[in-house]
Amino acid sequence: MPYNDFFVLSIDEKTQIQALDRTQPNLQLRPGQIERQTHDYKRHGTTSLYAALNVLTGQVIGRVTKRHRAKEFIEFLRQIERNTPKDQDLHIILDNSSTHKTPEMKTWLKEHPRFQLHFTPTSASWLNTVESWFGQLERRALYRGVFSSVGDLEKALRNYIKVHNKELAKPFCWTKTAESIMTSVAKAKNSAINVKLSN
Repeated sequence: MPYNDFFVLSIDEKTQIQALDRTQPNLQLRPGQIERQTHDYKRHGTTSLYAALNVLTGQVIGRVTKRHRAKEFIEFLRQIERNTPKDQDLHIILDNSSTHKTPEMKTWLKEHPRFQLHFTPTSASWLNTVESWFGQLERRALYRGVFSSVGDLEKALRNYIKVHNKELAKPFCWTKTAESIMTSVAKAKNSAINVKLSN
């Protein structure tokens, strides 16, 4: 888990995850027939998930919360503090959410100097590797899930984190170079400028 004297954790939150229950049970696979489910569903409420992805190991520290405020974010940082070696600095990569920059957060960070925050640029949260993990969570645990209550959904989220850490965790490796990413960003920027000029 450690890089010598520090950890790098990629943090974000997935808010308003809906506990959805299909109005009819899924129709299972059979020869010549794909699995089917109804298009309509019942809503049973929502929950939010904070996740910290250890960039070196791919393991995740997660916290399920009812609300999404600075108070919950600070509680999540306290959980991270309890679950990491005390003698190592924590470099946290996160987006520019307002909950990350409140006066309470600034005060807490002054009292906990081992936490060093690194913000992704505005509109570039995709650079945060935990976003890739949220995509896996969506595909593997939520997309086809049926949850008859918020409690069922929260149990499924915690179970997924547990299974991920035990069976699936691995380091995230970028396959593109920084140069190719910056070239793509420049092309997108130039395209946007050309569209504005043509209007």
